[in-house]
Amino acid sequence: METLLVLAHVQDDGALSAADLETLGAAVGLAGALGAPLTVGLMGKAAQAAADSIATCGAQAFLAVEGEDFATARYATDVAAVEALARKSGATLVLAPATSRFARALPGAAVRLDGRIETHVCVLTPAEGTLRIQRWYYRQRMQATLDRAQRPWLLTLDRGVFAPWSGSPGTAALEKIEVAPPACRTQVVGYETPDADAQTIRPDAKLLFVAGAGWTRKQADGQTHVPEAEKLIRDFLDLTRASLGSSKSLVDQSSESGAVISFLSHFNQVGQTGATPRHPKGLATCCHGEEPHTVGWRFIGERRAVNLDANCGWAIGKADVLYVADAFQVMAKVNELLK
Repeated sequence: METLLVLAHVQDDGALSAADLETLGAAVGLAGALGAPLTVGLMGKAAQAAADSIATCGAQAFLAVEGEDFATARYATDVAAVEALARKSGATLVLAPATSRFARALPGAAVRLDGRIETHVCVLTPAEGTLRIQRWYYRQRMQATLDRAQRPWLLTLDRGVFAPWSGSPGTAALEKIEVAPPACRTQVVGYETPDADAQTIRPDAKLLFVAGAGWTRKQADGQTHVPEAEKLIRDFLDLTRASLGSSKSLVDQSSESGAVISFLSHFNQVGQTGATPRHPKGLATCCHGEEPHTVGWRFIGERRAVNLDANCGWAIGKADVLYVADAFQVMAKVNELLK
């Protein structure tokens, strides 16, 4: 019989992230389908508050590796904590969110545990008392169905796929595991974060706003209006707290000595060679909607676009609604209504 362990990092405020709750929701459902016991493994400075917040999830045990050394992301300490939690629980299946921290540490832990690992898992299917998964390859262009006999099997689950666990808090019987911090060459001395207004990539936003190269092209008067475009986009982001995406042609202009939107970078790029974000709604502006870009929209629920070309790519089934209009005028009016 399988035994499940779900891993989570406790944040600085003592809470669990949205990605942690999504993974917990998937683990609870899988444990019920397999009839397998579930253990929760927490890592962080102090884990009791986080454990209490999910005490009613149905887990048979709550384990924690605590201390200042395990509060921040560091390969050596994270691998040691994951190994200790996995060995203590005796888990055959280990589930974790596909965060940068777990993506870095879990492969090393799999080697130490003589196990196997799969990343970017998007489907968990119980089958004959065991598990089959589906995962993405080639930037979500191909999907494979896999199972393995080797145990333990470590899995990182993509965000935005599984429903997050929700329930009432309680009091968890937390068992703390003593782990001697390994010798570390990396010392975490603090955080440097951008101002809230400077952060344009917001994975938890309800709306994705994508800017295309048309914002920097000559307009009806024969002139470019990049400063005006920047203000319109920035005001919309501030008013809606949307996440900002970009087409490849727009971010590439920075290397072609063209006029650019100053707060855009290749990190904002959406598409075949960019990101594949997951948001309930998306609005594309000044973007033609060609296949290399729209492939990055496959996980956007409701799609709308603003473009002057009634025959653009969005018009051939790639958007739910296409507004054939000037994006400068549309966004100016939208911002006026939002204010």
